[in-house]
Amino acid sequence: MPVNVLLGSPVLHVDGRRELSPELTGDLTGLCDAAESAGTGFATVFVSGAPAGGAVERSGDVATVTKWERAVRRFERLRLPTLAAASGDCGGAALDLLLACDLRVASPDLRLLLSVHGQATWPGMAGFRLVQQLGLAAARRTVLFGAPITAREALQRCLVDEVSPDPGRALATAARLLRRLSGPELAIRRQLAFDAQWMSFEDALGPHLAACDRALRRTRTADEVTA
Repeated sequence: MPVNVLLGSPVLHVDGRRELSPELTGDLTGLCDAAESAGTGFATVFVSGAPAGGAVERSGDVATVTKWERAVRRFERLRLPTLAAASGDCGGAALDLLLACDLRVASPDLRLLLSVHGQATWPGMAGFRLVQQLGLAAARRTVLFGAPITAREALQRCLVDEVSPDPGRALATAARLLRRLSGPELAIRRQLAFDAQWMSFEDALGPHLAACDRALRRTRTADEVTA
């Protein structure tokens, strides 16, 4: 379960050295449950740690991995802003969650590591998200060969939004600004952005117009209330 709160919103600390397990998936599910129950605010993860030596030992089976990936996808699609503070080596479950967040702050010593399993990199959805967010050319060396990404490189490539010696404090400052945003509206914009990566203009036009209509209706309602 979430072990802390940030400005009244649930927080989960995730150690990337942990193996995927039902307990880890349960922790993330608990964070999602708490965030959805609150209905406002945001959900935050503090992530650090990577499998020892870059190698990941998976004692579970594909069912365990499937449940974890579904939990990460649920977190990624929450109807609230999601925030991450990352420090040190960050791989495994820690990297999964960092790449799924809306706003990301890192410490200067951050290194993003795609874990190695057997004789190749772990083929989980972190590799998918890296390609989606960086493009194939920029992600190739990390996805294929496990080349680490430093904090400076992550900032230059927009994988993180800020590098700070105190990422927790920087995240709290950003969280105060996010309180002005509507969680459901942010979720709609996030989905439109996801879809823009693969949809044609013609297919995307309908969802965008629907979102515009929703925004206009909300504005009219607000004007009527204040009139």
